[in-house]
Amino acid sequence: MAATAPVVPWHGIREAALILLSGNESFLADRALQILQDRMRSVDPQLEIIDLDASTYGEGELLYAASPSLFGEPRLIRITGVEGCTDAFLIDALAYVESPQPQVVVAFRHGGGNRGKKLLDTLRGAGQSAVIVECKDIKKDDERLAFISAEFQAAGATIEPQAKRALADAFATDLAELAAACSQLISDADGHAVSHALVEKYYGGRVEATTFQIADHAIGGRGAEALILLRHALHSGAEPVLVVAAFAMKLRQMAQVGGASGGVDQVASTLGLPPWQVRNARTSLQGWDEAGLGRSIVAVADTDAAVKGAGRDPHYALEKMVRIVSLRGKEPSLR
Repeated sequence: MAATAPVVPWHGIREAALILLSGNESFLADRALQILQDRMRSVDPQLEIIDLDASTYGEGELLYAASPSLFGEPRLIRITGVEGCTDAFLIDALAYVESPQPQVVVAFRHGGGNRGKKLLDTLRGAGQSAVIVECKDIKKDDERLAFISAEFQAAGATIEPQAKRALADAFATDLAELAAACSQLISDADGHAVSHALVEKYYGGRVEATTFQIADHAIGGRGAEALILLRHALHSGAEPVLVVAAFAMKLRQMAQVGGASGGVDQVASTLGLPPWQVRNARTSLQGWDEAGLGRSIVAVADTDAAVKGAGRDPHYALEKMVRIVSLRGKEPSLR
């Protein structure tokens, strides 16, 4: 039985005769290839780099690119588009994987799907001659925070926890933009820790950041400020559904944490939340009671239905929700 090739995260890429970059996050795949290229070139500046496109591949291209050279310089062959490869590529690639050339690293980039499955299975079963590099989407909140930490650590820079939280909120969907923002902040901080004020200065007006800020202000009882932020966000193009989602996530965490006992780490482990979210939820719960939290959660659910077509005026529904939450679950008319 063939040995299974080791699997590493994108930042753990290392040199091997055969490398499979698997997953649909192209930014991470590009970053991994750059790490590999820089590492190989630092060992031998004469590294030759050859690019092939599997989707337009012609018979014999890989075998020609990997054939022994006169001077035996190392080569890195980068192959993109394996998920849409030609039949000729599959035939040549399967033949090459059975007998890879020395001094040659071949990196196959597969963005997802079933095309080329036999090749993928062969690479995964190639043992120590191959490395599987995972380049999956970063979707979870804790994954974005870990990515930011890794970016700052790699640059020898630091960022305050509150600033990291704000940065993750500001770039919840585009990883390339998040990486660029990290780089810009590191440069502008000039050796100092990146502060929350600096993140707010550059990125506080982003719609993704604003939705969470609205929720934080309302939950903290700052209704007037929350309404101002809400109107700004809607004017800037924020989707009402995303505003509701931010409230729902915050209140759900408060309910979960409020019903749990134990230390921060214990509660975090039990609920499957990072410790900082448990601490934030406990802080947010100050001034709330169980009945008010329940009414606010119901208000958010009603607003969710309203902005998805059940109501006539989504903006009015959002403002009503903000007022109810900012009063910690009390209807304005009952004040």
